[in-house]
Amino acid sequence: MPRVRPTRDQYVAWRTVTTRWRDDDAYGHLNNATYYEYFDTAVNAHLFEATGLNVRLLPQIGVVAETSCQYYAEIGFPRPVEMGLVVDKIGTSSIVYRIGLFQGEGDEAAAEGRFVHVYVDNTDPARPVAPMPDVIRAAVEPLLRPAGE
Repeated sequence: MPRVRPTRDQYVAWRTVTTRWRDDDAYGHLNNATYYEYFDTAVNAHLFEATGLNVRLLPQIGVVAETSCQYYAEIGFPRPVEMGLVVDKIGTSSIVYRIGLFQGEGDEAAAEGRFVHVYVDNTDPARPVAPMPDVIRAAVEPLLRPAGE
């Protein structure tokens, strides 16, 4: 079954990242590991900016519990990448994000990532906590667009 490519209108918050020469692999396109770096940057930069805090210092911190990526088209150096961010679900101690990567003028994503944060005790990361910090919930609620809506 063909996958439907996400479009720009499905995302709420935006940021641009500059590609680097080293981001490309031997085949001349963005290395798959770099996509995951971009996803992590999109989510955490939003949290830093929306909360005005260093989220690494909160009593509860978000750790990555799951990531995945669907690739639709090649992207790479030297053109910038626009990253669209949306939240599919906010749980008691977790957040499910989607991040669309776009390069150039097109309306369709070149890739889309799924990124799940689970909130844990900052002093004992093996222990999930509930609820997540109120400041985090407030920062992500404006991004909420449940999948399929």
